[in-house]
Amino acid sequence: MAQRVAGDIPDGAVVNLGIGLPTLVAKHLPRDREIVLQSENGLLGMGPPPSAGEEDYDLINAGKQPVTLLPGGCFFHHADSFAMMRGGHVDICVLGAFQVSLRGDLANWHTGEPDAIPAVGGAMDLAVGAKRTWVMMEHLTKAGACKIVPDCSYPLTGVGCVSRIYTDLAVIDVTPEGLAVVALRDGLSLAELERLSGVRLRAGAGLLGGEN
Repeated sequence: MAQRVAGDIPDGAVVNLGIGLPTLVAKHLPRDREIVLQSENGLLGMGPPPSAGEEDYDLINAGKQPVTLLPGGCFFHHADSFAMMRGGHVDICVLGAFQVSLRGDLANWHTGEPDAIPAVGGAMDLAVGAKRTWVMMEHLTKAGACKIVPDCSYPLTGVGCVSRIYTDLAVIDVTPEGLAVVALRDGLSLAELERLSGVRLRAGAGLLGGEN
């Protein structure tokens, strides 16, 4: 998933990687492109994770993981970082999710369970402030339920904000006409993906074989 997401990021993009799975994208960024990573705790020009033994825990991302800083990179106040996010200066944010609806609604900060620990962070600001919001998540829960749902049952992070979904089974665009599958895991058919998902899917541009 991380490799596919990284490969889809265009040259020159300013990108924020959410905590969890999205942080793995930093390890796979194409070397022939200049991609600037921003973190809401006040970093711009973030590099890949440091080698073992070279961690500096004064230099961390929003998930409290040690990171590196590329030449020309800088760090600054939280308020300035959130001004970047809210002001539309982030081209793409990649966020994890508990649920994404057919309309691109995002739920990723709270399951609503009494014993769950809410963790909104900067997700709400990113979801509506970034020019494009991509979600990176497992397709199914541990119980086998699809995380792509007709309507989110968990508290919403943002309404209609998700434009693309990356899962371990497929890459799916959220369009006004519904969900369009643009790539499938090897050996998986569109019909089988639709069965597992329990929602209506259609073949999008780029899906090999043009299955319907």
